[in-house]
Amino acid sequence: MEQRRCDPRRAGGCFVGCVVAVLLWSGASAQMKYSISEEVNEGTMVGNVARDLGLVKSTLKDRKYRIVSSTADPLFHVNQNDGILYVSRKIDREEVCAQSITCLINLKTVLEDPLEVHYVGVEVLDINDHSPSFPEKDKTLEISESVLPGARIQLKASRDRDSGHFSVQQYKLSHNDYFRLEVKDKGEDGKIPILVVQKSLDREAAESHSLVLTALDGAKPPKSGEMNILVKVLDINDNAPVFTKDVYSVMLDENAPVGTTVIQVNATDLDDGPNGDVVYSFSNSMNQKLLNIFDINQLTGEIIVKGLIDYEEKDRYEIEIQASDKGLAPLATEKSVIIKIVDVNDNAPEIEVTSFSSSIPEDSRPGTTVALISVNDLDSGLNGKIFCSIGGDVPFALSPTLQDKMYSLVTKSPLDREKQHLYDLTIMAKDAGQPPLSSEKSISVVVSDVNDNSPEFSQSPYTFYITEANEPGTSVFSVKAFDRDENDNALISYHILRDGSEENKLASFLNINTENGDILALKSFDFETLKTFQFHVVATDSGTPSLSSNVTVNVFILDQNDNAPVILYPVSSNGSAEGVEEIPRNVNAGHLVTKVRAYDADIGYNGWLLFSLQQVTDHSLFGLDRYTGQIRTLRSFTETDEAEHKLVILVKDNGNVSLSATATVIVKLVEPKEAFAASDVKSSTKVDEEDNVTLYLMITLGSVSVLFLISIIVLIAMQCSKTTDYTSKYLQDTNYDGTLCHSIQYRSGDKRYMLVGPRMSIGSTIVPGSHANTLVLPDRRRASEEVRQF
Repeated sequence: MEQRRCDPRRAGGCFVGCVVAVLLWSGASAQMKYSISEEVNEGTMVGNVARDLGLVKSTLKDRKYRIVSSTADPLFHVNQNDGILYVSRKIDREEVCAQSITCLINLKTVLEDPLEVHYVGVEVLDINDHSPSFPEKDKTLEISESVLPGARIQLKASRDRDSGHFSVQQYKLSHNDYFRLEVKDKGEDGKIPILVVQKSLDREAAESHSLVLTALDGAKPPKSGEMNILVKVLDINDNAPVFTKDVYSVMLDENAPVGTTVIQVNATDLDDGPNGDVVYSFSNSMNQKLLNIFDINQLTGEIIVKGLIDYEEKDRYEIEIQASDKGLAPLATEKSVIIKIVDVNDNAPEIEVTSFSSSIPEDSRPGTTVALISVNDLDSGLNGKIFCSIGGDVPFALSPTLQDKMYSLVTKSPLDREKQHLYDLTIMAKDAGQPPLSSEKSISVVVSDVNDNSPEFSQSPYTFYITEANEPGTSVFSVKAFDRDENDNALISYHILRDGSEENKLASFLNINTENGDILALKSFDFETLKTFQFHVVATDSGTPSLSSNVTVNVFILDQNDNAPVILYPVSSNGSAEGVEEIPRNVNAGHLVTKVRAYDADIGYNGWLLFSLQQVTDHSLFGLDRYTGQIRTLRSFTETDEAEHKLVILVKDNGNVSLSATATVIVKLVEPKEAFAASDVKSSTKVDEEDNVTLYLMITLGSVSVLFLISIIVLIAMQCSKTTDYTSKYLQDTNYDGTLCHSIQYRSGDKRYMLVGPRMSIGSTIVPGSHANTLVLPDRRRASEEVRQF
């Protein structure tokens, strides 16, 4: 304990009064006590609270150091720059604390971030600024001459609004031979002057006596007040009223209605006539406050409730009752009546939010303080015992503090803003009275966001289809991610993962809009060169620290009809699609003259080739199979038929805009002997040509097969890693005869792949078990429960 003393009369220095600093540390709270004289000037320094509490002055303003007061015109204020406590206005101790022995004003100071509560007590010291005064300047007393020496007449006490040493300390009576003065100390009611007869009165000698009663306080020099007393001596009335009981005590419920009879006193007088008629009144020592609460029936002696009975204001009253007769010189007797007030549960608990943080981060640990709650009940006993709780199933709880009737509102479980961002809390306080009274207070707590959620893509993985020969620089598809956080924590940017790996090497041909996820192709893709590839997109939020996630994007290139058919046979030595075929004139109908072979790099309908005769010298001699390109005789030759025929064959694909090529075959008719002779010469050439054609065909088939196998392996690997079935899109006809006319086409309107062959119409499909040449493959982007058809 630390005590500091100074002269209470100093003014204009560091502060006026004395300071006693008592530090009581308990968690984040402390108490300091100061003393200051009343009536000091506004702005007078009370004490350096920051220094005495060991606070850092530079942080007081940022931590909002202040006094928590429920009044609009507080008596004190604290300077946030230096932490000094000042007087806000002149303090009248008698106004603030009435005549209490100790006038202690308790202040509650608060700092935030972190929260600290310090209790400061300021004792207002009395100064001698009031003189004693009597209720009456002139008092007339009527005393019978039969009064014996020692008779006591109680006078109204002098009142001094000051307290303690500066209140009335003594009385003095002017010099006389018949009366002396005694003083009765009644504690809170002060000192009561009693006029005592010390010598028998003789009305014939002195009809009256003039006295001066002086009241003095304890100051040096003292202040005083006077009352003039005129004592009239009356004729004899020698019996005073006598009360029937020695002690009067009664219990009275607080809030008793006005007019309620508290108790009835009774006194008797042995005299006759007016000298024996008793009237009741309150003693002259009764203060005005009691006179406003109780009244007495002068004839019956009933004490009646006149004002509000409040246990919280006072729980016990002692009333002096005076019984007087009606003699010419009335005699009076006084008796004390003790009234004990019984507490009634008439005050509901009061809830006050001392310090409140309206927003709390969602990652706050359980036990984080949100607010300080103080409760109070003016009742006593069980009526003043308070139970506090929080309504509803919320992740908050009330934790008692070391300070009585003070609670901390703390978190009791983790918070998640994405589940609930606002809590409307109802704090309930209920006392233990019968019936109990309760009160509620609502506060709203906002859960602020922290970056605890990574972006999530709307699909995983993504699958997109791009038609080949796309325009470079245009958007081909987009990805989208969302973040359950808010503000910057939910602001997402996109980028393509470019780690230089073989898997992501094609990512260099793509670019992405970092704001909306639109992906642009920087080059035009060629189905014949690249059929599928894969890359990764990363979505990153703008939180601190930022969070990210990635998604795999599978891209499939769709074929377009951008390759014209290529004639593999016939091919002349100069590279043109021309050839000469010699056949015997005596061949029968149906003889195979030759077969035109062609190839188209496209697939599906774009690679499905059809053959037709564009030009022929005699339509009755030759026929062309539109699917195989075989040229056969339609009838036997006659002597009139020409020896040489020119056939122009048109080869075209089945694209939406078909592409075509032509081949010319010259058919020469020779005699059988010449044909046999020429066959030996031609056979070797034929073999060479066939070998060349076969070589080209094998190279083509090998390339297609390698691409097919690579695609199958990639798809199987994707299947295994993502548990998603990827169906092979490229199938090979086992009866390939040199003309590539079986292919797979993706039909966007039906969202399916179709294997089309040379002997079926476009759009035809087969069911499982069919032996036709069309295979329907379901789109793998559709629901996985759809059945694949083979």
